[in-house]
Amino acid sequence: EFGSEDIDILPNGLAFISSGLKYPGLKSFAPDKPGEIFLMDLTEDNPRAVELRISRGFDLASFNPHGISTYVD
Repeated sequence: EFGSEDIDILPNGLAFISSGLKYPGLKSFAPDKPGEIFLMDLTEDNPRAVELRISRGFDLASFNPHGISTYVD
């Protein structure tokens, strides 16, 4: 009920998951934690979400992901 906000699955089975949306009236289990992006390989026998490291210089304190999409070239 209060899980990740969005997911985008690539043709090769990699799934990118946005999490940590903060919005007035929306319950948050970690109100002081910034948003996160996770990667999950759905081709694995026991897939598990791994948090992706966001590069330095990015304003993590205000990161509030709402949706996610990918572009494959």
